[in-house]
Amino acid sequence: MHVDARHRFENFVTGSANRLAVAAAHGVAEQPGLTYNPLFIYGGSGLGKSHLMGAIGNLVSQKEPTLSVEYVTLEDFVEQHHAAIASNEGDRFKQRWGRVDVLLIDDVQFLTGRRETQSELLRLLNALQGTGRQVVMTCDRPPSEIPDVDERLVTRLSGGLIVDIGPPDYETRIAILRGRCEERGVRFQAGVIEEVANLEFRNVRELQGALNKLIATQALGGDQIKPDQVRAMFGGDQAPRSSAAMGRLAAPVVRASGGRPKMDFQGFVTDIASAVAQHVDPWKIKVAEAVAFWHGEGYRTGQLERLLQEGGPTADFEGALREFFAAVERLRQLEAQATAVDHAIGGNAVFRDPERIADAEALATKAQAGTTPPPGPSAAFTRAGFEVGPSNQLAVRAADAVIEVPGKRYNPLFIHGPSGVGKTHLVNAIGNEMVNASGGASVVACVSAQSFMDELIEALQDGSVDRWRSRYRGADALVIDDVQFVAGKERTQEELFHVFNALHTEGKQLVFASDRPPRQLDGLEDRLRSRFEGGLVVEMQAPDRSLREKLYAHFLNDVETPDREALVSFLADRAAASVREVIGVVNRLVAAADLAGMPLILNIAKMELDAGAAAPSAPDVRANDAFFLDGEKIVWHLPDLTTRIIEDLR
Repeated sequence: MHVDARHRFENFVTGSANRLAVAAAHGVAEQPGLTYNPLFIYGGSGLGKSHLMGAIGNLVSQKEPTLSVEYVTLEDFVEQHHAAIASNEGDRFKQRWGRVDVLLIDDVQFLTGRRETQSELLRLLNALQGTGRQVVMTCDRPPSEIPDVDERLVTRLSGGLIVDIGPPDYETRIAILRGRCEERGVRFQAGVIEEVANLEFRNVRELQGALNKLIATQALGGDQIKPDQVRAMFGGDQAPRSSAAMGRLAAPVVRASGGRPKMDFQGFVTDIASAVAQHVDPWKIKVAEAVAFWHGEGYRTGQLERLLQEGGPTADFEGALREFFAAVERLRQLEAQATAVDHAIGGNAVFRDPERIADAEALATKAQAGTTPPPGPSAAFTRAGFEVGPSNQLAVRAADAVIEVPGKRYNPLFIHGPSGVGKTHLVNAIGNEMVNASGGASVVACVSAQSFMDELIEALQDGSVDRWRSRYRGADALVIDDVQFVAGKERTQEELFHVFNALHTEGKQLVFASDRPPRQLDGLEDRLRSRFEGGLVVEMQAPDRSLREKLYAHFLNDVETPDREALVSFLADRAAASVREVIGVVNRLVAAADLAGMPLILNIAKMELDAGAAAPSAPDVRANDAFFLDGEKIVWHLPDLTTRIIEDLR
């Protein structure tokens, strides 16, 4: 039985739960029989064991076409063995399997109780390993847990490398879902995929089943699915469980009695040959030969196959062949461009499908863009434009020390505080000052935690994680805003841990901003928490009066007002939870003055900000302001600002 051509390393999403298995499988495929022999991969049903085994077979066939690669399920192996014994062809059976260079056996848990098969498999393993042939097996449990198996066979199965595959983590689930959506040309509203990924399905098949349900619901219902509908859709379909519990789960393997038939290419060519023999159409001979040749070269030939099935004597088959050849040549050029930047991208499936030229061009462009540095700090946030007061001066002093000697004093610098107090401004200002101090030579990576995670997920999708890592590890400093969002994201935390270590070891500066101190970030791994706390953790608080006065003076600098000092003093006396609130007050007052068609005066500010205040308190405000007329002439309940001002000016 041949391996499924769709199972390749390029379209296998690697995550924290399967990384060791993927690395081992790739090593076996690169050097069959020399490393990890046998390779034994185990894990619950639907986690990608068969895909990984198929990827080994396909890569071996691609790199060493002369090697014999055979994939077989244990059930099929048992049936063939029984049939050989029944027909007195046991020796031929042994010779047939003894010539295999790479033997891939799926679902070996069904060895239980089959003594004859166990003996034959033990003999076969001894023969293959004795001649340096590679054996790879998959199972839903480790060898020692397969019941009723000959101890000699268990020892043989355990003699190479045993690796497990666990349920995908959050980032891997997102990468898988996005990849399947791209393959099927499906689009969902923002947040839908993330909501599905938050549901901890036991395996990839269940995850794909959930995606199928979403696609069907959206297609049949006619309306776009909203993120808040996702949990209701799957509330009864699966029960959330911890990753550890799922990793211990040995899910039963369910074999379908029927299924969608796979395309048998050899049968297809045979049918074409029969048709050619009957009708003797020369154009069909040429097209069939092209199909056979390019399929053997590893390219998808769907458009030529459709021409054979649907075309007729009047079809422009020569034009179709020229178009197909041109597309293949373009794919080769794009693959060469991408491989020059990142060798790992070279085997991507898009470079083997002439109907996906646009996807191949996009991937090549992305590969070339990967040579550019990571995103830098926003030029809008400068250190000179950052106002300092008692509520933030400790954080600012720490920032200035970091700017003066990056990586020497406070590394990492962890700034925390409530939303809107200026953390984003300050960490970007740090990045800008480091770049300016180096004359533009320093590469400062400055991203939000969400962008950092999104880039990782995209790298997981297209198999460019190594390039993504290099992009950040090559930076001279790393600044991450809103780092609280990595909490609970296993793969993102793992990658951040390694990037942190790589940069910190080289003495490069790390700066983080969060809405809470590290000890209060639930879901943050201890290894990251300890590293965040190993530098300097400083807090930024809500603006105090001194800082509010500076902020209002700053933001009112370009606003026309005859009462600047009094206005700033009045506004600074009012509590504000954040810098954003200060900016919001200024915008509100400017809009009120524009609506009134006059400069921003103190009275407008008082009326606008005190609107809705209780009537008894009104005389206290007016008593200290000569602008107000007699209290009887003021209509405090009028909702329209212009009407109130006109009433005051009577």
